[in-house]
Amino acid sequence: MKVVMWHNPRCSKSRQTLQLLQERGIEPEIRKYLEDPPSADEIREVLKLLGFSSARELMRTKEKEYRELGLKDIQDEEKLIAAMVEHPRLIERPVVIVEDERGRRAALGRPPENVLKLFE
Repeated sequence: MKVVMWHNPRCSKSRQTLQLLQERGIEPEIRKYLEDPPSADEIREVLKLLGFSSARELMRTKEKEYRELGLKDIQDEEKLIAAMVEHPRLIERPVVIVEDERGRRAALGRPPENVLKLFE
């Protein structure tokens, strides 16, 4: 089983999610997505894995960049995804992605307990 976590160590929910996984013996590969932003293709895949119908569901709409870029008024999904690639602070965190014999799946750690469904 491969487990990857898009992690921001400064975020309490991200830290709590990591601790929750580690307490269960799961050591995810940590991707500090602010330093190593996901590509547009990776974001599209995660949106699909999460079952989100819009990129906006993966966005932090209260971030300064969201307001400054006028993203509230943008409906074009590709422009929203491009904004997340260019400004990874806009990506909601943490995202945990699991790949095993059952395939690939993902969960957003808000609340952190959400990610536990990936291991049931």
